[in-house]
Amino acid sequence: MTAGAAGVLDGRTVVVTGAGGGLGPTVVAHAATAGARVVLVDIGLDRLEPLAAAHPQAVVDSLAVDLVDAEQVAEVAAALDATSGVDAVWHLVGGWRGGQRLPEAPLEDWGWLYPLLVTTTVNVSRAFAGPLSRSRHGRFAIISSPQAAAPTSTNAAYAATKAAAEATTLALAHHFASTAASATANIVVVPAILTDAMQAEQPARTWATHVPATAIAETLVYLASDAAATMNGQRIRLYAGSPS
Repeated sequence: MTAGAAGVLDGRTVVVTGAGGGLGPTVVAHAATAGARVVLVDIGLDRLEPLAAAHPQAVVDSLAVDLVDAEQVAEVAAALDATSGVDAVWHLVGGWRGGQRLPEAPLEDWGWLYPLLVTTTVNVSRAFAGPLSRSRHGRFAIISSPQAAAPTSTNAAYAATKAAAEATTLALAHHFASTAASATANIVVVPAILTDAMQAEQPARTWATHVPATAIAETLVYLASDAAATMNGQRIRLYAGSPS
């Protein structure tokens, strides 16, 4: 799969949550190339305006939504379901805190990471389960970390919350499999993300443990395509060997 997968998502509505983050520009660009109708979602419209301006033919709406607020998320999902329908949700909300060993790490790290990584995933997966089930091409995907399956002392809070987000996604996959829906839910696992901005800032760095944003975007497009229709409840690892 390459960025040249033009037309594989023609006419399908893809909701990108956390679109204003570092991964957003590359993911939206790939969705546009694939022919998707893209709905951008983030905490504020100011984070989305550059993306919408860069892809005016693909971006059909930009929505300011607090994804920690279950009621807000449910209202957005219902509104989209009633109008365009929803064919894919790519949940890109992320964040990291860590670096101190478990006994010394501040409890505030847990309190900061839980709503960001867990609550948003729970709210988005619950709200969009119905709309995705009603689509002939329903696809849900999140970005996760090897830490979720192999936590370290210095990343306990991050690993635990990522694991909870993964469990929620796998539960959604089981829900889809237990119904007549053809929808799927999968997890893309990367140790760290290399964005175009990071590469431009440090062009001489090798970034050996980082996965290019382009590779992640290509994987998301593939998972939303007909070619991946039978992939459900999978952890797709985009790195070789140890992530450390």
